[in-house]
Amino acid sequence: NSPSLPLSSSPSLPEDMFRTRSSLLRLCLPLPHPPRRPLACPARARGEGGRGAGRGGVSAFDGGVYRAKSLWEIVRGLLVFKLCSMPSLVERGEEVLERSRRILGRRLFDRLMRATFYGQFVGGERAEDLRACARGLSERGVLPMLAVPIEEAVDDGRSECWFRENLHTVLSSVNLARSCHPGSMMQIKVTSLMGADLCATISQALTRSDGSEEFSETRLSLVMDGENLPFPSLTCQETNHLQNSLQRLKIVGECASESAVPLLIDAELSFVNPAISLVHRLLAQRFNRDRPNIWNTYQCYLKDTDQSLQTDLSRAAERGVSLGVKLVRGAYLDQERQRAQELGYTDPLHPNWGETDLRMKDLGIDREAGKVLFAQLLGMSDHVSLALGKQGYPVYKSLPYGSVDQVIPYLLRRAQENRSALAGLGRERRLLYRELRRRLVPWRG
Repeated sequence: NSPSLPLSSSPSLPEDMFRTRSSLLRLCLPLPHPPRRPLACPARARGEGGRGAGRGGVSAFDGGVYRAKSLWEIVRGLLVFKLCSMPSLVERGEEVLERSRRILGRRLFDRLMRATFYGQFVGGERAEDLRACARGLSERGVLPMLAVPIEEAVDDGRSECWFRENLHTVLSSVNLARSCHPGSMMQIKVTSLMGADLCATISQALTRSDGSEEFSETRLSLVMDGENLPFPSLTCQETNHLQNSLQRLKIVGECASESAVPLLIDAELSFVNPAISLVHRLLAQRFNRDRPNIWNTYQCYLKDTDQSLQTDLSRAAERGVSLGVKLVRGAYLDQERQRAQELGYTDPLHPNWGETDLRMKDLGIDREAGKVLFAQLLGMSDHVSLALGKQGYPVYKSLPYGSVDQVIPYLLRRAQENRSALAGLGRERRLLYRELRRRLVPWRG
């Protein structure tokens, strides 16, 4: 309900923003007036003219916002980031967790996790815990983005019953997000509702002309509405799963749209992403007529992201739908490179983080139009997100939620996927240590 400012009237951003590996840029692109390049956005101000308006912007992400944290939050952050920056510990995470659980027992292990990793990165287990977390974030100028900690990997072979249970979980999560804050968003992985193996099969088929026709948006839209159509390249079991999956996704899209909770679809590994993007287009065609209720994710470390984004912009403009874009660097660097090497195809990624940063800047985001939102994981890059929130920018924190047994494996997978980024936590640790030293030995500054 707060007014918007053109970006030129909003605080300027320092270069440090582009060096923050965990920062995500969300773009909400108002169409059908098609831009020539992807748009960036004005900050949504809070209060008259916005808290950051006219002040010259965020001077630096220097950790000054850590003064609002408790002493325990500072100490816990230092401990958790130190452990996360140890590659051998992250790589052997499943083994370490299992041994710790056997030695400590379930109750003590649960308490240890809640005091460390769970407490650092998780919004809570019960609805009231999550609402309390959202209130605390709101007091610091940050909004909640619920992350459903459910996904399927290729070859997991989950049953149809598992996906049906996930549907109920996702629908409950949409309602929970709405109850946490009127500005809440939610992120979801398509593989929580559609098998990763099926996504890989469809993605491969889309590279063929006959596959593109077989899995055309027109045919899949009819299946989403309940029609039974044949798919020659699929088995009977896969065809049934495709029909059920598309109808589940339609139900989720309807619920999120009616609840006014924007649904951000996460990208995954590049060999399943074409199917995920196809799902996004099907949902966007239905639910993005007036506003971007369903968003897609674009991983800037992929060499073809610029072309994909331009194609989707043009397609959305032609169809008269809004395009919500979640722009990220990308998390599956090690897996992508290993798979390319094993199967003998060209590395799909840019050579390094610096090149990826340049590609993000080269998108030519227009400061005069559109809307930009920023987001980081809960418990990470607080020196960025809290500083932005304090200045009146629209900032979100991604909040995984659930029990220790549900969320810790999810967090471990994220840590293993982001090992390269976790190795770059030195700056945040230094800022936390500086704040700890300021409190313990204030006479040393």
